[in-house]
Amino acid sequence: MNISYRISDISKKIPNKKSVVLAKDGSFYSFKEFEERSNQIANKLSELGILPGMRTLLFVKPCLDFSVITFALFKLGAVPVLIDPGMGVKNLLNSVKQVKPEAMISIGRAHWLRRLKSDFFRSVKIKVSLDPVGGRTHNLYKSLSSYSSSFPIYNAQSSDTSAILFTSGGTGIPKGVIYTHGILNAQTDILREIFNLNENNIDLPGFPLFALFTLAMGMTSVIPEMDPTRPSKCNPEKIVENILNYNVTFAAGSPSIWERVGRYCLQKRIQLPSIKQVVMFGAPVRYEIHEMFKKILVDGDTYTPYGATECLPVSLISGSEILEKHLPKMRSGSGTCIGRAVPGVELKIIKTTDIPEGSLKEVSVGEIGEIAVAAPQVTPGYFDMLDETKKAKILENGKLWHRMGDLGWLDENQQLWFLGRKSHRVVSGDFTFYPIQVEAIFNQHVDIKRTALIHLNFAGTIRPALVIERFDKSTNMTDDFHKELLQLKEKFNFTRPIENFFLKKDFPVDVRHNIKIDRIELSKWAQDLIG
Repeated sequence: MNISYRISDISKKIPNKKSVVLAKDGSFYSFKEFEERSNQIANKLSELGILPGMRTLLFVKPCLDFSVITFALFKLGAVPVLIDPGMGVKNLLNSVKQVKPEAMISIGRAHWLRRLKSDFFRSVKIKVSLDPVGGRTHNLYKSLSSYSSSFPIYNAQSSDTSAILFTSGGTGIPKGVIYTHGILNAQTDILREIFNLNENNIDLPGFPLFALFTLAMGMTSVIPEMDPTRPSKCNPEKIVENILNYNVTFAAGSPSIWERVGRYCLQKRIQLPSIKQVVMFGAPVRYEIHEMFKKILVDGDTYTPYGATECLPVSLISGSEILEKHLPKMRSGSGTCIGRAVPGVELKIIKTTDIPEGSLKEVSVGEIGEIAVAAPQVTPGYFDMLDETKKAKILENGKLWHRMGDLGWLDENQQLWFLGRKSHRVVSGDFTFYPIQVEAIFNQHVDIKRTALIHLNFAGTIRPALVIERFDKSTNMTDDFHKELLQLKEKFNFTRPIENFFLKKDFPVDVRHNIKIDRIELSKWAQDLIG
């Protein structure tokens, strides 16, 4: 079923309910207005030549029309291509060239980039702008009101491509992940089930794409006052104001948002009584954030779903369960508990290997390996990247499995424990060091904001090392601080071999969630320091 049928059905059921709201000024579309406007846009885009299956670049800032345009493309059967602009111009241009879009709908600034870097946009034949830019670029809004507010939705099959979403490239080159209408529908259903969501909920999406799911459930989506490409720089006062003003019940986004919001609320002694769920995704969440929100949420909880662009969600756990049941093991280096598989997901821990064609050879309970998943929401592959698809997918007995690229283990209760990215483990001799395991020990120091396990090469010998970011941003390794680090490392066998410590003012992080640490970049930085 075409995912856009959901909006059409909702617009008939609750036509006057607010769909998208702009928190800044309170402007909004009702579901009826949302449906009619997306139909008008679909009619205009169809007239301009956008057809079913046509890959269409979408560069639109969060606004009332972002979701409207996206659903208009779904109705057409076209394939919106969503590339994170925060990945940097070089990666963005290479991604555009790789996916070969046939149409482009964007703000005016992106069209100027298209003209300036025309070699990367040669495949684009139909150009549509939200701003007047002239030339052969069509203005989306010109005479839009004259188009019909009805549109015959393309009868998409579950296996039809619905969208291409690019990974951020945090642990490699950005890749275009193929989504189908079946996957979008499956994700919507499972998110509604695990969070018990319905049309009475009000959503505040810190990550704009999340609104596509909540709108498809009939929820009101309040667009927050923040730059979604820089979540770690959000103004927590504005986020709190948005939540309180609109009685938000469900809020989702990067942990970097909620850490800032949590600290602000505690400083100002603010509680958030309307919130039922604060959902944090994109990176492991430190238990301190869960602890903060225990004091802030009157009748709600924090949640950390685990997944990736290639399969979301995979597992789920609440902050309350982490604090009440798993905190001692997490503090002693067992990893981060990320809960049990959500309904419909099969989990396996398989033998860790870096070869492209892996196997589903499972390890024993409690043994560390690579996380592999099979589920209705597992994406089929990467667009026009056969080699990358072979590295990530395993087909066994007609069932498609996705290698998450993450390491972890399952306990006797089928709880999943996360230990870090496969590419971030440090193999030194016969011993393997895991980032989350090692860092959890040092992160408990009162002056340490976060740490990163890295590798150093000493004349061909690989050794583990640690980079530290302090709360005070100091890069001065005092004798007392160094002594305290040495005392910490002696507590466990997996930290004792670490001999080299580095202080860095700020860590390089991913462009999407502003929280995943680029440990490979830190390894290069530290290697340059020691020569």
